[in-house]
Amino acid sequence: MRVLLVGAGGVGTAITRIAARRGFVTRMVVADYDLTRAEAAVAALKEHADRFSARRLDASDEDGVRRLLAEERCDVLLNATDPRFVMPLFRAALAAGVHYLDMAMSLSAPHPERPYEECGVKLGDGQFELADRWADSGRLALVGMGVEPGLSDVFARYAADELFDEIEEIGVRDGANLTVEGYGFAPSFSIWTTIEECLNPPVVYEKERGWFTTAPFSEPEVFDFPEGIGPVECVNVEHEEVLLIPRWVDARRVTFKYGLGDDFMDKLRALHELGLDATAKVTVPGEDGPVRVSPRDVVAACLPDPATLGERMTGKTCAGTWVKGTKDGAPREVYLYHVVDNQWSMREYGSQAVVWQTALNPVVALELLATGVWSGKGVLGPEALPPRPFLDLLAEYGSPWGLREQG
Repeated sequence: MRVLLVGAGGVGTAITRIAARRGFVTRMVVADYDLTRAEAAVAALKEHADRFSARRLDASDEDGVRRLLAEERCDVLLNATDPRFVMPLFRAALAAGVHYLDMAMSLSAPHPERPYEECGVKLGDGQFELADRWADSGRLALVGMGVEPGLSDVFARYAADELFDEIEEIGVRDGANLTVEGYGFAPSFSIWTTIEECLNPPVVYEKERGWFTTAPFSEPEVFDFPEGIGPVECVNVEHEEVLLIPRWVDARRVTFKYGLGDDFMDKLRALHELGLDATAKVTVPGEDGPVRVSPRDVVAACLPDPATLGERMTGKTCAGTWVKGTKDGAPREVYLYHVVDNQWSMREYGSQAVVWQTALNPVVALELLATGVWSGKGVLGPEALPPRPFLDLLAEYGSPWGLREQG
């Protein structure tokens, strides 16, 4: 399989390190707006570097992306950029006639009058609008194939297929006990994406009502995470699983809750109150005259790069899917989960736990596509495909999943 990987940040670099150990990747072109980042990712692969190359690429330049896909005879575009670039990359892959895979979907927009009650533009709406064109092309756009969304959706499909007869609720629950030495505020994932999903109105799905929204950080609950992480307070956050799972899995209710912590939420609220979460550019003084910058980009530039935090980070991160329903007429409740210890991921791959856990799943999915175990056409989420092959291959990659009976 010949892959164009767009984005050589923390997740993109971790993807190269995981993919280098798997023979199904015959060629991976690592492209980034900052060529030095792409070159550094390739240089770190050492004996595997002959299958990898670095290129400079502007992810917003659809024609440039399409030309590079054709020039390199790529089979698939793997998008490891932030969600701002989903649509140009998505359209470029469609125009080039190649498959497409991402870990975050096209951006949402709040309802103009009732943002905390009704959906406006939902996550992924822009991509699903092109579903017929993708189906007609005979190519697959596998969307939301990271860890959350991604593995969490695979868990939902597995639960529906093998563990339950009827499902009352599917709730994705994410928590960690990670700490970063020397920083008062150091998000372990892209702050641009974190602001987007945490400050937008969270979406909830109910079968009788459809999709609707609530206020940010609503409905707090304490969830007990496995493998020593323990109880973490989780709150509603906007996330793709709530928009994806109901399309293919029958459940009465679907939610996503994230363990953020009071201090983290307070800082996000402060950014919002100061207008520093805004993406629209403002004019600020510069050495050579006025400069137009996005406040959110300034915040991101002032914080440490999440990819560089691994040596200062300790603890574990857990992604998982809690499912409640019935099996053989009896109530059942389970939590399917995947835990990564930062010490292990740093030792084995040189990547911190959160970015490595995100990067693992698209590589597993690509291998299933390369071998023909997974196939399809159109715009599909992970829950549209058979879950067992994915979960079996995950264990083969040395990072098995777990299942805990609740109650």
